[in-house]
Amino acid sequence: MSAHILILDDDADVATAAQMLLRRRYGQVATLTDPAGLPALLARGVPDVVLLDLNFTPGRINGAEGLALLDVLRAQARPPAVIAMTAYADVPLAVEALKRGAGDFITKPWDNARLIAAVDQALARREAVRGGGIGSPDLMGESRAMRELKALIASVAPTEANVMVLGENGVGKELVARAIHAASRRAGGTLLAVDMGALPESTFESELFGHRKGSFTDAKSDRAGRFQAARGGSLFLDEIGNMPLAAQAKLLTALERREVTPIGADKPEAIDVRIISATNLDEARLFDPSVFRADLLFRLNTIVIRVPPLRERREDVPLLLAHYLKVYEAQYQRPARTVSAAALEVLARHDWPGNVRALRHACERAAILGQGAEYSVADFGLASSAGAAPAWPVMDEPPAASAPRDGVAPAGAAGADTTLDAIERAAIAATLAQFNGNISHAAKTLGISRAALYRKLGKHGI
Repeated sequence: MSAHILILDDDADVATAAQMLLRRRYGQVATLTDPAGLPALLARGVPDVVLLDLNFTPGRINGAEGLALLDVLRAQARPPAVIAMTAYADVPLAVEALKRGAGDFITKPWDNARLIAAVDQALARREAVRGGGIGSPDLMGESRAMRELKALIASVAPTEANVMVLGENGVGKELVARAIHAASRRAGGTLLAVDMGALPESTFESELFGHRKGSFTDAKSDRAGRFQAARGGSLFLDEIGNMPLAAQAKLLTALERREVTPIGADKPEAIDVRIISATNLDEARLFDPSVFRADLLFRLNTIVIRVPPLRERREDVPLLLAHYLKVYEAQYQRPARTVSAAALEVLARHDWPGNVRALRHACERAAILGQGAEYSVADFGLASSAGAAPAWPVMDEPPAASAPRDGVAPAGAAGADTTLDAIERAAIAATLAQFNGNISHAAKTLGISRAALYRKLGKHGI
């Protein structure tokens, strides 16, 4: 995965260790040990993710220096995703960092898998925010389906009811969660997003409920869990359908008792969060007890919000096209163009597998590659100009003698497109079909992050 990561830590050894770990996965990883050099670095380009230490002066542990730097980072025109890092992680400091815009926090010394997962999630969240336009979390659309969705959010948000958001990949489930939180009585608190599909089962309790120093081998300091860090706000549990059944039981207990017990603690702690969850699982599968516990489902789905796919609100396509083309024309300093009438008709008929995320990637491509006075259909790189593509590619079964392995045609197959892009697209399509469109499972099987897979879906128009 290609991403620009910055590690801002006064301890050169710590910064170098993180750099060596992350460089193998993300490529461009810079370190900075003196905060005074940050303005010059930002002038050369804002990174995608910043790992930010909260204390720089020896002896200080209140995090004030790091919080001030966090304000600087969040003030950028296109702010980076920020992961706060500290060896002195208490709940108030973690909550303050999250309130000021940090997306996550890591205690030092870190677990390598946990750090990589945090960076992956930060990149995915940054993509989700870009999905609403630069710096804009708004849900766009004036169709009847979108008006009904916005009305439902306005009715549900002021309550304390748990909400489950359902919808295909790319429809904007996290944007719905943010809209609910922003219109709730908890808007002044933190909205903390957790990718449940990316949490290792072995660290599930530590991540959500926290732990005490010495409670296990690597527990070198107390750590606040996500429930504690989101206190007074909302906890967004994304990809809830990917949780193992054993982890579901632990989450159910916490929700039923309204308390969590950090690993190694003597007594439980009361929790004060509103739960918003999301999944792309088909509703029928949610009611399958081998996939999801019924008792947990009934705790989470007090209110169910179904986000419509783009093919069910085609009248919003022109509005979305105009918005994203304007965004990317400004970003890449390209001339403003209109979409030709013929192209607009085709784009409105297109089913947009991948939904708004796919449309956004197509607009980015068009803004970069478009050359004419108007945008043409070819500029958007659609896999097919027909408007009746299925939500996920259907792999026709070929004759047994030439059956492809894992959905990829053999090199010598007659008529097969054996370019690297074609092979990659076929592999991704076959893997998605294998897991019924489940992004987390497909990404794990393909050996890439969810954020990287989302980018490839947009690239190939899947």
